[in-house]
Amino acid sequence: MKIIFISGPSGSGKTTLSDQIISKIKNGIVLSTDNYYKTGLISNLLSKIVEGYFDRNISFNYKLFKKDFNFILNNGILKFDRFYNFEKRKIKSYLNEKNNIKFLIVEGIFAEEFTNTLDNQNFVFLELKIKKNECMKRVIQRDIKERGKAKNQAEKDFLNSWDIYYRKFKNTNINKFTITKKTNVDNILKKVFS
Repeated sequence: MKIIFISGPSGSGKTTLSDQIISKIKNGIVLSTDNYYKTGLISNLLSKIVEGYFDRNISFNYKLFKKDFNFILNNGILKFDRFYNFEKRKIKSYLNEKNNIKFLIVEGIFAEEFTNTLDNQNFVFLELKIKKNECMKRVIQRDIKERGKAKNQAEKDFLNSWDIYYRKFKNTNINKFTITKKTNVDNILKKVFS
C-alpha cells in the first residue's frame, strides 16, 4: 500500500490537496487527523482553558487514529469513517466500507508527528508552505461558517495555531516534498506514483 502524509499549518490546503490526489487515483482513501480529536468531559474542559488546545498533541486521540490506520494498512479495507463535530465536541462514526485500498492519504496538522512513530519509512511526505495571510483568510472563513466562531476569535485562534505548528519538532525525511503556491503539483504526483 502506498502511504502519503500531507501536513501544513491550518488553512494551507491539506484537505484540498488530498481531494485533488484522490480524484486522480483509484482505490484510495483519506484519513484526516481533524476527525480524531479527544472527546469527553476532560477534553471539553481543556479546550476551554488551554490556549490552542486543538493544535496541541494533548487534543489528538492517537490511540483511535493508530487503530484505524493499522487496520487499513493491514487489511486494505475501511469499515468506518469518522467525523469530528467541533461545536458538539463529539466524533461520529458511520459505516462506509471500502475494499482493495491501494493508497492511504493521511492529512492534518498531526500527520508529521504521526510519521515519527512509524517503524516503516516506506511513505511519502508532502508539506504545504503557504503564506500566512492566505492561510488566515481561509481559516477565518472556515471557522465562521463551519465552527461557529466569531471573526475576532477565529483570527486569534489562527495566529496561535500558526505559532504552535511552526514550533513543533520537524523531521528531515528523505521522502519529503515541499509544496508552495508555485509548485507544479502534477509533477510531484508523478514522482510520488512512479
